[in-house]
Amino acid sequence: MSLTRRRARAAVATASCAVALTLVPAYGNAASPAGSDTSPTDRPDKQPVAVGTGGAVASLDAYATEAGLKILREGGNAVDAAVAVSAALGVVRPYDGSIGGGGVMMLQDGRTGKVSSINSRETAGSQVTPEHFVDPETGEPLPFEEARRSGLSVGVPGTVAGWEMALKRYGTMGLGQVLKPATSIAEKGFVVDAEYESRTESNAEYLNAFPSSRDTWLVDGESPKEGSVFRNPDIAKTYRLLARDGADAFYEGKLAKAIARTVTDPEDSGDSPTEVRPGKMTTADIASYRAQELAPTHSDYKGYDLYGMAGPTSGGTTVGEILNILERKDLSGLSEDEVLHEVIEASALSYADREAYLGDPDHVDVPVRGLLSDGFAAERAALVTDEASEKPVASGDPWPYDDGEGVALDMAANSPAGGQTTHLTVADDDGNIVSFTFTIEGISGSGMTVPGYGFLLNNELTDFSFDPQHPANAPDGGKRPRSSMSPTLVFKDGKPHTALGTPGGSRIITTVMQVLLNHLELGKTLPEAIAAPRISQRNESATELEAGLYDSPTADALRARGHKLVEGDPMNNVTGVSFLPDGGFLAAAEPERYGGGAAAVVDPAEGAASR
Repeated sequence: MSLTRRRARAAVATASCAVALTLVPAYGNAASPAGSDTSPTDRPDKQPVAVGTGGAVASLDAYATEAGLKILREGGNAVDAAVAVSAALGVVRPYDGSIGGGGVMMLQDGRTGKVSSINSRETAGSQVTPEHFVDPETGEPLPFEEARRSGLSVGVPGTVAGWEMALKRYGTMGLGQVLKPATSIAEKGFVVDAEYESRTESNAEYLNAFPSSRDTWLVDGESPKEGSVFRNPDIAKTYRLLARDGADAFYEGKLAKAIARTVTDPEDSGDSPTEVRPGKMTTADIASYRAQELAPTHSDYKGYDLYGMAGPTSGGTTVGEILNILERKDLSGLSEDEVLHEVIEASALSYADREAYLGDPDHVDVPVRGLLSDGFAAERAALVTDEASEKPVASGDPWPYDDGEGVALDMAANSPAGGQTTHLTVADDDGNIVSFTFTIEGISGSGMTVPGYGFLLNNELTDFSFDPQHPANAPDGGKRPRSSMSPTLVFKDGKPHTALGTPGGSRIITTVMQVLLNHLELGKTLPEAIAAPRISQRNESATELEAGLYDSPTADALRARGHKLVEGDPMNNVTGVSFLPDGGFLAAAEPERYGGGAAAVVDPAEGAASR
């Protein structure tokens, strides 16, 4: 689509998207700037599926999806829109992802067809050692929550550096333009929904422990209520700073000093349920941070080409390994319990290998080729029988199938679920595609807010192994912790087929894998594949099943095979885009899980709804 056409349509689109004012209570961490238009707006309509042309956006929140749609209608491309969506999510879903964390972005450049990835994963401070999470008094690893809610857990944030790299290399707009929608939302305020209230309330104890967090996110020590309007002028101020001065404003100067001070000298109201320990981060650590552009992982599944993130993110490798193991069988003719048995066994084997070998490739050797090789997949698949294996299972040896040299590790450690994250998927008419997962790790991250800047800091370093005897993912200075984030691009015969991803800690891998399996082999549309019930096996003694599956004949059949099952929470919040044969898009998000997501297209198909 031509830039002229996009701009001509922008005026019409803006008029059609006008929303009414709402008279509801308004809260915020400071008075709004004098003379500004601070009238709150109604929450945009939210729908899980949209079909049409001109571009597509799917995210976890309607305000954020609207921000991306606005940029597309103003002539921006998918990369521009993706940054706008992520900035808006930092306002309306601040406990999941923000500029206080990092992320991983898969993209296709519409000009060249090149598939690439941008790694803005956080790094450990230069003074961090493998014993970072070992209590010096006991010699034992710290309890997780004590480590998390402290300066020890915070890595140097990478989101802003990743934004700038993506925009400079693949975008058409600068930070100044793409941050405008999010800045407006932060200043005018957004209508609190049930999910936002619930997430705030569940973290109120920890947010109250840090004065700046209490003042930023709570109202009289409690969550803002559903239907009220919440404003965050501090993050609006920060976004305006970034719009004016670029990423340097984040990594140098007053803001960098404020981040380092928050980590090394944490505020403590005295109400924290755990000891608030100082962390290790200097302004030099922050100034030296660099995002990375990396070649993606590649695997194939029954005629589809799958591209994912390379290390230290384990998603591309582990999703690929699971599907490589499953490819040895024709699953389309099996019953549901037979398919899930195969999925459970392949997942346990692949997570064992993930635990043993996946880490930051700048610090440890990672046998990516071996893990994704057909030979290794065949070797691992041969271990699957008709009965459940005893879990955790041992890792395999991928090194004979790799170009490098390494030692086989016999590890059977599992991967706790943990973590909260957010994801967005964007595509445009010019062939640009973005699948972007970003995070501050746990819900509300470390719980610490940078005073006066309106964003929470991550607890990403708790993604390292607390036990220094796990070398692949042990903490170290400048190292990036292992992640499960799995933004994925799928191609068929060289053409885009599907882009998707999800939040959800180490369940991300099993969720993305199941949606791909349901969509690519088992005949489900993308919305059907997203809505389908899920399981998660992460090399643990028991497999988690969502409620809809746990009490079912399928579960009974799995138990009869010897599988131990537990009922789990709703698993993750997927967004994705399918590329239709006529050149159009189908944008899809969760219909129900965690309040559902929001999908939209620029030009809805006749009879189809979109913003």
